[in-house]
Amino acid sequence: MSHKRMPKRKAAIAAGSVVALGAAALLLPHANASQDGAADAAAPRTLKSADASSLAEQLAAALGDSFAGSYYDADKQQLVINVVGDNNQLVVQAKQAGAVVRQVDNSTAELQAAAGTLKSEATIPGTSWAVDPRTNKILVTADRTVTGDNWDTLESTVQSLGSGMATLRKSSGTFKPFVSGGDAIFGGGSRCSLGFNVTAGDGSPAFLTAGHCGVAVEQWSDSQNGAPIATVDQAVFPGEGDFALVKYDDPATQAPSDVNIGNGQTVEIGQAAEATVGQQVFRMGSTTGLNDGQVTGLDATVNYPEGTVTGLIQTNVCAEPGDSGGSLFTQDGSAIGLTSGGSGDCTSGGETFFQPVTTALEAVGATLGDGGAGAGAGAGEEAGAGEEAGAGGEAGAGGDAIGGEEAGAGEGAGAGEGAGAGEEAGAGGEAGAGGDAIGGEEAGAGEEAGAGQGQGQGQGQGHGADAGQEEQPPAEEPSH
Repeated sequence: MSHKRMPKRKAAIAAGSVVALGAAALLLPHANASQDGAADAAAPRTLKSADASSLAEQLAAALGDSFAGSYYDADKQQLVINVVGDNNQLVVQAKQAGAVVRQVDNSTAELQAAAGTLKSEATIPGTSWAVDPRTNKILVTADRTVTGDNWDTLESTVQSLGSGMATLRKSSGTFKPFVSGGDAIFGGGSRCSLGFNVTAGDGSPAFLTAGHCGVAVEQWSDSQNGAPIATVDQAVFPGEGDFALVKYDDPATQAPSDVNIGNGQTVEIGQAAEATVGQQVFRMGSTTGLNDGQVTGLDATVNYPEGTVTGLIQTNVCAEPGDSGGSLFTQDGSAIGLTSGGSGDCTSGGETFFQPVTTALEAVGATLGDGGAGAGAGAGEEAGAGEEAGAGGEAGAGGDAIGGEEAGAGEGAGAGEGAGAGEEAGAGGEAGAGGDAIGGEEAGAGEEAGAGQGQGQGQGQGHGADAGQEEQPPAEEPSH
């Protein structure tokens, strides 16, 4: 595991702070740098998503009660700000800052009040809600377990808010915490994921992972049935978040500031950042490898069977059992979130929720990396390569790699050395990494590939811990 032992080729990669997403066209095409419209000071600026997030924070503070959310238009590379009221001075101020300004009906306070009504009248397992600034409404989602009286209660509550305030839709999957992701970690027959390496408040090396992993198991190993290497220090789940701080038992542990995305390549993590709706993000998981998508909602509330979790990021990035705790990050090396749970899989898609890294760091008093230099151990010593690297059954379905190339199914479909879902953390069954995933190399069959020997996806008991089994659960009912 890259944060602990550094043998063979991995030692050289970590010591040199690696070729982060470097040569072989790994990154998506970079957005243009921020530009001021020379001809028109009020013209919208072209922004990278990280710059848009920073500008949104500034404008939210400046606009006060008139601010009603924002989102990033990735196609036009512009920040869109929602404004309520007719204060023309504020509108001019936002435009001069480079944002696109949109007049909307629902204020932030009104949307928060509506969310409060949902909390008091419709906190039903299998439901979630989050503000969607693109529609200026609350998007309420019910998974397939919400039926009968529960569905009637939810539907009537949403209708009472008015069609202009909230919309309701049904999901075909089931909301449950996912388990695993990033570097695979093991404890008590469970498998989760290391999200980002951090430095604890007392200066000791540690990492962040999902809270439902931390409350289920106290001690974690970097190999199945191996000796513990880290102990849970703090964990929150359910409640106001889903995060845990786990301290390495050896104070001399080296914790690199990167996310390993497979094929010997990593993304250096330099800072934590807030998510922005519309922003493109990448998720690394030990089951499904590297996947990308967009942020679709903020401050989401999810009613898991284990309890309600608030303050999450909602995305359309796919995930499956075995991905909990894994890293959500941006192409420019910003740590965004920790995989919590959701519904669906990497074949049919679905909703996925993440714990904001910024909130977790503040709550546990930690900083990213070694003394705040930024960290993100992410994907395991031999971590998954495919954008949609296989997660069970036959060969994994490759998707769009970070470089925009399509990942194939992989000749031989193995979980290969440097290609599958981890040296000792495969994807279960005969799952493999997508072939031409990041960098265009085909994944071969590698040493200790796959989790087939007692490392599959579990029974769905407890707080999101995967009990060892050889086969994956049905895709539409991810176990935890």
